[in-house]
Amino acid sequence: MDTLFTTNLSLPLIQKGKVRDIYAVDEKRILIVTTDRLSAFDVVFDEAVAKKGAVLTSVANFWFEKTQHIVPNHLTHAPLSSVLNSAEAEQIKGRGIIVKKLKPLAVEAIVRGYLIGSGWKDYQNTGSLCGARLPNNLQLASKLPEVLYTPSSKAAVNEHDENIDFSATVAILGADLAQQVKDTSLALYQFAAKFALERGIIIADTKFEFGLDENGVLTLMDEVLTPDSSRFWSLTDYQVGISPPSFDKQIVRDYLETLDWDKTAPAPKLPQHIIDKTAAKYQQVQALLSE
Repeated sequence: MDTLFTTNLSLPLIQKGKVRDIYAVDEKRILIVTTDRLSAFDVVFDEAVAKKGAVLTSVANFWFEKTQHIVPNHLTHAPLSSVLNSAEAEQIKGRGIIVKKLKPLAVEAIVRGYLIGSGWKDYQNTGSLCGARLPNNLQLASKLPEVLYTPSSKAAVNEHDENIDFSATVAILGADLAQQVKDTSLALYQFAAKFALERGIIIADTKFEFGLDENGVLTLMDEVLTPDSSRFWSLTDYQVGISPPSFDKQIVRDYLETLDWDKTAPAPKLPQHIIDKTAAKYQQVQALLSE
C-alpha cells in the first residue's frame, strides 16, 4: 500500500493526531500508526504523501536504535501480529509500532543548531532567538555560535505550541527533571548532527518528546529525528543567506509562504508537484542515513 490516510482498527482508538493514530493495546502498551497525512503550521492537509508514514517510522526506529546509549526509548519490538488480525497488520505494515505506555511530559524539547524558520524571524525582530542574545551579523541559515535548547509548552491536539524559557520548564517538571530533559536533548542532537553530517545531511533543528516509564525513568517517545520533527538540509547544497534545499517538508512550508493564507484551517490545496517533491525528499533522507 503506497498511501494510508486514515486507519480503522479493532483496538480502542485513543487519539487521532495530525499524522499519527494511537490505539490502546493493554495497560502497559499502545499502538502508534504513522499515516501519510501531511501537516504544516499545525494544520492537516487533504492530500497525502505516498509512503511518508513508512519512511517516518523507519527513520524514527533507526534513530531510536542509534541513540539508546544516550536515553531509553519506547520501543517494545512486539510484532503487529501479536495484537492485530492478519488483514489489519498488513494494512499498517511498516507504519505501526507497539510501544511502551508512558506518562508524557508537558514540554516539547526543541534544539536548534542553525538560524531558520521562526528562529530567523525572532532574530530579525529582536536580535535574539527565544531570549538568547545572538551576534549582530548572522544571516539566514547561519550556524549558531552554540547549539540552543529552546523548549515549548505542549499544546492540545490541533492547537499551537508556545515557546517558553527554561525556568518555565522547571516550574512544569521540577528542577532535576527539567535539567535532565535539557541535557539529554542537547546530547541527542549533538550525536545525531555529527552522524548525519558524515552522510551529507545537516540537521538544522529538531524536536524531542519524552515521557516517564512506570519506574519514573526518562524515556524518549513519539518520533525522533524524522523529516517531520526536524529540518534536514543537504550539505553539498548548503549556503548561508538562503533557505537551503531541504530533505523534509520545508518544501511545503516554503510553498505555503508564497500564498495569501493565514495558516489556519482549512488548508489550501497543494499542487501535485509539491506533493511528489516532498515524497521524494522523505525517501532520499532515509536512503542517505542508511548508507
